[in-house]
Amino acid sequence: MIDLEAVLSLRAVATQGSVVAAATSLGYTPSAVSQQVKRLERETGIALLERAGRGVILTEAGTRLVVASTPILADLERLRADLQLAAGPDRVVGEIRVAAFSTVVRGLVIPVLSDLAERHPDLALPLRESEPWETIALVASGQRDLGIVHRWGGVALAMPDDLVSTPLFTDVADVILPRDHPLADRAELRPEELAGERWAATFEATICRQWLRRLFDGVPNAPRIVHESMEFQNHLELARAGLAVALVPRLGRGDLGPDLVAIPTVAPASTRDVLAVHRRSQGDSPALRTTLDAFVEHARDM
Repeated sequence: MIDLEAVLSLRAVATQGSVVAAATSLGYTPSAVSQQVKRLERETGIALLERAGRGVILTEAGTRLVVASTPILADLERLRADLQLAAGPDRVVGEIRVAAFSTVVRGLVIPVLSDLAERHPDLALPLRESEPWETIALVASGQRDLGIVHRWGGVALAMPDDLVSTPLFTDVADVILPRDHPLADRAELRPEELAGERWAATFEATICRQWLRRLFDGVPNAPRIVHESMEFQNHLELARAGLAVALVPRLGRGDLGPDLVAIPTVAPASTRDVLAVHRRSQGDSPALRTTLDAFVEHARDM
């Protein structure tokens, strides 16, 4: 009989691109993922991975197995939902694995998980922090059940057909300046007014960084990024020290104190839509619906 847990490991390798990345996404060691795939190869009698340079890729048989397993895993999710319904209308049981980006973890996810833990003690909600593109891949491949992602302006966020998205709220990002900065008394700022500034930003591969570049479309030689950090709190401290300006979302930002000011951008405005995503096959899961409803309810106050 084919080991479904091993199939999930193979799907993770396909999604993440390597055994090491698959292990990280699943919370296993690379050795454990390799052993699961080898066990699957012994069960099927067919090679499922092959070497490609320093890494591995799926063989044709491995790809076929991953594709063929998708409807089977979807059926199992529907069966799990039916079993959860059998627990009764007033009792929510099971596990919903959540993935979310860092600022929404602070600003929304933790209060939701705390509320759900109190109301539904039989509902497990393990959390993983991940960037939106990674979250989409984790949910689509079955490694996470509910993802919270953000989508900036015109920056694309591809959504597979088997995922369902639920809008939660719209977040605004402001330009953060020291209070003694020449532009600190403005009510709003246009990109061309900021062309000469030195910026702190997240890493190149992030959606936030891509939006910052999109903000300056048509403005020569901008933005001039001199400091990189994944932590927006570090951006605030760099601005406080007068070393850079930064574009920082309001979500999870906290009090700026007396030394900093926050000014929104116009033409274009810097906003991002925050969405919840889950697999279509989970739509009837009481645990998923309860969790999603809690996020929608809390998001109304954002």
